[in-house]
Amino acid sequence: MPEVRSKNSAIVDNTLAGFAKPFCRLTAYRSLGENGEMNAIFDRVLVLNLIANTAIFYVAARLYLLPLVPRVRPQQILVPILLLHSTRHLGLMFLTRGATFPGMPPQFAYPAAFGDLLTAILAFAAIPFVLRGSGLAKPAVWVFNIVGTVDLLAAITFATIYNAPVAMGPAYWIPAFWVPLLLVTHYVTFVLLGRRWQR
Repeated sequence: MPEVRSKNSAIVDNTLAGFAKPFCRLTAYRSLGENGEMNAIFDRVLVLNLIANTAIFYVAARLYLLPLVPRVRPQQILVPILLLHSTRHLGLMFLTRGATFPGMPPQFAYPAAFGDLLTAILAFAAIPFVLRGSGLAKPAVWVFNIVGTVDLLAAITFATIYNAPVAMGPAYWIPAFWVPLLLVTHYVTFVLLGRRWQR
């Protein structure tokens, strides 16, 4: 009798296991699906960071920087902005091993890196003209500001199209913090370019 019972219980166990396997697989697939959905959501956190920080820096500019525009010479605000943008050579970080994870899409990395480098050169080159009140100051700043703004907008577009955020690695802080600050200072520069400059 014990042997019959053990055989019967083994049959029952095998039968139950057979029924349970599809449900276990379904649960596993559902879990993977949920994790995939959560990962897809978290992969978009960078967009939230970029938008939120852009709004924060814009409010800061409205409160503390733009009220100075009517009271000071544009050059006094422009030189610090140009010095800030002169550090955009840091965009070359997108091409550096260790600063990004493997899989960084080159369609994003190369235009972003060399666009930032070009903008940094234009910003630094414009500083002497602005300091001297040269007639070339305003054209130089126009060139810098247009190139720099297009570079940032192109980088945001390519990063979105090619899903670059998942490979950002330590370079994540550039689009999350640096790009919003640069966008707002480009806006301030356009405001200054719209005013009359005194030599």
